[in-house]
Amino acid sequence: MKTTKISVIGVGYLGAVHAAAMADLGHDVVGLDIDAERIATLQAGRAPFHEPGFEDILARGLDADLLRFTTDYADIADADVHFLGLGTPQQADGFGADLSYLEAAVDALAEVLPARGGAPTLVVGKSTVPAGTARMLAGRLEQVEGVTLMWNPEFLREGFAVKDTLDPDRLVYGVHDTEDPVAAQAVAMLDAVYARILEREAPRLVMGYEAAELVKASANAFLATKISFINAVAEMCEVTGADVTDVARAIGMDDRIGAKFLRAGVGFGGGCLPKDIRAFLASAEENGVGEALGFLREVDAVNERRRARVVALAGEMLGDLAGRRVTVLGAAFKPLSDDTRDSPALDVACRLRAAGALVTVTRTPRRCGTPSAASADWWSSSRTPPRHCAERS
Repeated sequence: MKTTKISVIGVGYLGAVHAAAMADLGHDVVGLDIDAERIATLQAGRAPFHEPGFEDILARGLDADLLRFTTDYADIADADVHFLGLGTPQQADGFGADLSYLEAAVDALAEVLPARGGAPTLVVGKSTVPAGTARMLAGRLEQVEGVTLMWNPEFLREGFAVKDTLDPDRLVYGVHDTEDPVAAQAVAMLDAVYARILEREAPRLVMGYEAAELVKASANAFLATKISFINAVAEMCEVTGADVTDVARAIGMDDRIGAKFLRAGVGFGGGCLPKDIRAFLASAEENGVGEALGFLREVDAVNERRRARVVALAGEMLGDLAGRRVTVLGAAFKPLSDDTRDSPALDVACRLRAAGALVTVTRTPRRCGTPSAASADWWSSSRTPPRHCAERS
């Protein structure tokens, strides 16, 4: 396999895993970020987050001199392929996605790309973005000779990100025009990067920019809808005396429905599903079809109600929560992760505290994949409340 010189711009959760995985495929990779502390941590071979298998491929890449990290765009000017792994958080004043990190990275990259003298260069977006973003960013690069933009959305699951990168269930390529010879050359360049993955017959689909962007947005919206659906059914089960696990097991046996994401509980959180369904709805409204995706508001509302329901159940069992000692087992938004972004567990803890309970949150010790009796006291309401509670109060 031919080695490709690659840069990954933005080495948060997505970018760091992607950079280490590309090095594990045998490519020469430079990860770039403006966060100097994160760069130093990764360069030292330490994972700034918990993800099973990540430290192993990080160490292999560094030891093989196939992976390094930098804060200087000049260090990536000679790369053949640049992956964009920047975050697209929810806007501070609305539901839409904040694209400022992506835009700043593309503009900074455009300043160093002319050093390649017009040699074929591929810029590949990995971030979750609203439809139309790729075409907008392509416009910011059109003055740089030899540069082509593609969109290649990620479908990572936290806790399985290394496997999902190296052994994906599909690869989606978004191009500006599926009939354009320039796009065909770009597809060939990305195929070379993913050669080992494609050898294992991973499905590869080529489509327009907007379709590729909507694949990711639609997938996340569908998963969120499925979770909220079974949680809505759980509310019906509570008042009728039915067991929601029996209902979920039975309907999941229908292969048109499937059993995945049908586990009733406290709802979804994390840095993706909540903000992505809101961004999808905001994008639909901007494009004049907000009514078509209006049901996502209720998907979001059902999810929020589950958190309040946990507190209500505690009140039903304990009576007045003021002064009662309550422990929340687990701080992250899902197993096999230390990600507390929009964590339902921490939201519940904050609601309990607001009701007067004395709350302790425990978490599994970092880098341990399963819960244990050694869980550490992470926060109690006798201390300064964490940012999650400060924002709610």
